[in-house]
Amino acid sequence: MNVMQSFSLDKKSALVTGGAGRYGRQLSEALAEAGALVYIASRDRAQCEELAAELRQRGLQAKALRLDLACEESMRQVMEQIEADCGGLDILVNNAVIRCAMNGWEQSLEAFDRSLHVNASALFFLTNLGAKQMQKRGGGSIINIGSMMGLVGIEMENYLGTDMNPDPSPIYFYEKGGMVNFTRFAASCFGKHNIRVNCIHPGGLQEESMPAAFVANYSRRTQLGRLGNQSDLKGIVVFLASQAAAYITGSNIPVDGGYTAK
Repeated sequence: MNVMQSFSLDKKSALVTGGAGRYGRQLSEALAEAGALVYIASRDRAQCEELAAELRQRGLQAKALRLDLACEESMRQVMEQIEADCGGLDILVNNAVIRCAMNGWEQSLEAFDRSLHVNASALFFLTNLGAKQMQKRGGGSIINIGSMMGLVGIEMENYLGTDMNPDPSPIYFYEKGGMVNFTRFAASCFGKHNIRVNCIHPGGLQEESMPAAFVANYSRRTQLGRLGNQSDLKGIVVFLASQAAAYITGSNIPVDGGYTAK
């Protein structure tokens, strides 16, 4: 196989959870551009359909599904829909995240539990459902979307000169840190079925609402001198989903402009 052909996702199916959101949009777009049939899923089906329609207008394959990660039945139904529609799943991108307990340490136990239910328990449950379909198809690729915040502690100096709260909740760091070793664990479990499991750890994604001081502070903290943009994850997700990464599993890959290497 020509090396460039090994990056093709033609005749592959992919599910992207949170597929029209903050990171999901570029992940969904990249997989579709590489040739996959992409199922864009979240609780907001209308938002997913808007993106799917944009991609179809470009001649790409995309469909919208409603997925509630707080509901076991919803996860089962989505997987059954995919199997009935195209025969099963080849690529699962665990991207969705709920941010219901992000306001510091002073959270109720219920708020922490709700966050863990979606960001941890549902992650385990959906990953297992996806792996079962991939096993029937002879293999596949599971890609977890972590965060550089799961690899390092908080950098208080990033917030100097801003009104931003530098004292976030511990839950996000805990969940994204846990994803590091969950990726290794799942890779160990599913490798015998030719299912690869890897994790991408994005750095900060620049947004218009960010104060100029924060952008400047954060940019200095990276080795490339900038925050992430709306295309920085596209190459890595296609690579990990494709045969170009056929011998890569259990890996945690920072895509953070060198933030965690500095």
